[in-house]
Amino acid sequence: MKTVVLEYPESLLAALSTDASHFAQETKMAAAMKLFERGRFSSGQAANFAGVSRAKFLISCGEWGVSSLGPWDEEEIEREFNTLLPGRP
Repeated sequence: MKTVVLEYPESLLAALSTDASHFAQETKMAAAMKLFERGRFSSGQAANFAGVSRAKFLISCGEWGVSSLGPWDEEEIEREFNTLLPGRP
């Protein structure tokens, strides 16, 4: 596993009213959301990166202002639903 180091001033945590652990999780989620939004991650990859389930990630998209459908076009959405719901009309 690779590691990314993010430097920030200690005063940032107080300004955000958070601790280092919550800030780290929020930063991972923010990166996962942006990479998903830009089409660089699938929802599964983004969830894995953020350390949450795919369902939790997709539900969280609304909280972050990101479409849970990502940058998919109509054909990709149709293909995904056909995979999830085979035999539907």
